Amino acid sequence: MRLKSSIAIMAIVLLILDLQANSLKLNSPDGNIQLEIEKDRGLTLDVIYKGQPVLESIQISLQIGEMILPGETAKMTGKKTNKVDQAIEAVVPVKDKKIKDVYNELVLEFSDGISVAFRAYNEGFAYRYLTSLDGEIEVMDEQLDLQFPEGTESWFPEESSMYSHFEPFYPYLGIDSLSDHRFCALPVLFRSKGVNILFTEAALHEYPCLLLEKNGKSTMKAIFPKFVLETIPDEKHSPDRNEIITKKAAYIAKTEGERDFPWRVFVVSDDDRTLVENNLVYQLSRPLVLEDTDWIKPGKVAWDWYNANNIFGVDFKAGLNEETYKYFVDFASENGIEYVILDEGWTKSTTEILESNPEINIKRLIEYAESKNVGIILWVLWKPLNDNLTEVLDTYSSLGARGIKVDFMQRPDQTMVESYTAIAREAAKRKLLVDFHGAFKPAGLRREYPNVLSYEGVKGNENNKWSKDVTPEHTLILPFIRMVAGPMDFTPGSMRNKQAINHSISFERPETLGTRCHQVAMYVIYESPLQMICENPSILKKEQETVDFIAQIPTVWDETIVLEAAVSDYLLIARRKGQDWYIGAMTDWTPRKMEVDFSFLPTGEYTCEIMKDGINAGRYAEDYKKETLVITPDSRQEITMAPGGGWAAILRKK
Repeated sequence: MRLKSSIAIMAIVLLILDLQANSLKLNSPDGNIQLEIEKDRGLTLDVIYKGQPVLESIQISLQIGEMILPGETAKMTGKKTNKVDQAIEAVVPVKDKKIKDVYNELVLEFSDGISVAFRAYNEGFAYRYLTSLDGEIEVMDEQLDLQFPEGTESWFPEESSMYSHFEPFYPYLGIDSLSDHRFCALPVLFRSKGVNILFTEAALHEYPCLLLEKNGKSTMKAIFPKFVLETIPDEKHSPDRNEIITKKAAYIAKTEGERDFPWRVFVVSDDDRTLVENNLVYQLSRPLVLEDTDWIKPGKVAWDWYNANNIFGVDFKAGLNEETYKYFVDFASENGIEYVILDEGWTKSTTEILESNPEINIKRLIEYAESKNVGIILWVLWKPLNDNLTEVLDTYSSLGARGIKVDFMQRPDQTMVESYTAIAREAAKRKLLVDFHGAFKPAGLRREYPNVLSYEGVKGNENNKWSKDVTPEHTLILPFIRMVAGPMDFTPGSMRNKQAINHSISFERPETLGTRCHQVAMYVIYESPLQMICENPSILKKEQETVDFIAQIPTVWDETIVLEAAVSDYLLIARRKGQDWYIGAMTDWTPRKMEVDFSFLPTGEYTCEIMKDGINAGRYAEDYKKETLVITPDSRQEITMAPGGGWAAILRKK
């Protein structure tokens, strides 16, 4: 008995000493990432990757009312550790159907009602706050100060206002060269001494989006939009969709005192390929809440707005009318395309959204589409939808619509974040899919509500209607940064493809920069379970060979393997759906040769259907060549891409 008592006393002494320790460590399962956490006037975090410091003295805290948590005098009252090795099965698998979820966790509990959870993965790390406070609380601010090593550079998605569509460029800039108070939205990618650090967030609920602001020579700090109290329509700039925020609170969030806060997510890697393969946002998000998901059907979408309903070769006047949309439906049906979107103009007006315009009998059109095995998705402005959510969704559901495309949210404050969740929840009750346009980046809502299939928040193909912004360099940045956060509604599929020297801007007949195969490869590379085909169906009918190829490519995947990658330069990726494999490659303006090593394939022979840049694609970007080969795991295939070029292959097991 005396020995047992002594052991018990020693255990208690060791626990007390452990809780009094100012420094704690947490390693990733493979040991490459090491977090060193110190409790000294708040919490400080150092990050070491493969023995090299990559982030030092990260300061984190949460301000609730006048309290800074964890406070200077707060005692550590508990420490929990956990090792997790499990798999998550995605309902709508954007990258992988089965996701390995392996991490080490450390949870620190403090005497002032806050805990901080840290997770270290082989792919990165994350932390979040958990509070156990009484009643409702007002969060005044959240501290996150990131101190980068000298010489750190960034693909910096700068914003000039928090009232934004969040469709940034990603200029490659030295952190030191940024002036103070310049800020960016997430995700953002930093590179220091060959190590990539991508920062974003997950499990974003009842809380505003985080943005980063330059604050000192090599320091970035978190900033947040204040809680919005009042808005009025912007009478000078499309008041049906644009608002002026007239009153804000002093706090950033008003929320329950007992809750989990969003995860702050850091992807850390010295291999660009792993950025594209990363699933951390999905892993760290709230789990599925829907009992029935069988009705959620991803697919491709014939889209009208990009091409201005500018169809031709028909015996009726094209426009926002029933005949034009039946033409879209017929095209979709003939090519196995699952959906047609009715974008802006189908309603009586942009604010009278319960009825269609006089040129369309919406119920009859939806019934016609259903008879052709095509679903209709209805565009709607956020503001009138949010003002009358239940009635609008009831009406669209009763009409037989399959989903909604919600546009012009343009704000990242708590109220808007809550609106996304409410729309997803209420749409799911009515078995409606959701595509968020004019939106901030994904932050995990799609795991909880997998009827949320895509988000915009990206400078996509629609910009070709008024600019030359969507260059091959830009399209080769997106998979490494924006797409890490989740699916993106980039809207590929242009058949009017140009090299820079002969590209022109036209709102109604837009052209894309880069080759035809650059656009085709996007259907393998770009992730969106609701994937648009932006081109005019009249043009698509003249390009049936390309349409036939695109129509075979899925929009969700069982497995993703990145073969070769360099941010902004090139990407070669293989994805599996069932037993079939799909490969896509894209290059920037640099013409490029690459070799595909097929050793990732399971044993057997595969019929390989290829679309590649034609020999003259460097001059005439629409030039391409199709060929069919027999491939085995021992095969090697050299591919040649023109400036702004691409390459795609479909492999079916013989």
